Amino acid sequence: MKKFIEEFKTFALRGNMMDMAVGVIIGGAFSGIVTSLTDNFINPVLNMVTGGQMYTLQDVAGFASAFISSLVNFFIMAFVLFCLLKGVNKLVSLGVKEKPAAAPTTKKCPYCFTEIDIHATRCPNCTSELPKEEEAAKAPAEA
Repeated sequence: MKKFIEEFKTFALRGNMMDMAVGVIIGGAFSGIVTSLTDNFINPVLNMVTGGQMYTLQDVAGFASAFISSLVNFFIMAFVLFCLLKGVNKLVSLGVKEKPAAAPTTKKCPYCFTEIDIHATRCPNCTSELPKEEEAAKAPAEA
């Protein structure tokens, strides 16, 4: 049962699933903006142009208020979703340990500046004899 829960957690918190969930939620909230734009601006303008209905200043203020309300709702939803995802990402990263940096396997030749094996004593490109590690550490870097 523990393995099943662990697999579900991995599946549910995978980046693709979280992105899809955010897209669906934001899409639903954005559809509210589009509906409000249509109901409160486009339809009244079309009604006025075609002569179907005349609107008072109070009607126009109500349309603007409804549209602004839907915009505020969208931004509140986006902010809450942002905070939730930030918290989920923080929780997911709590159990992850950073891997130590791997030891270098190559170094640069001080003469021709090509990448060579770290244990090489002679550069395979310019055939220069390389200084030992102790001598290279003591010698000042050449410009």
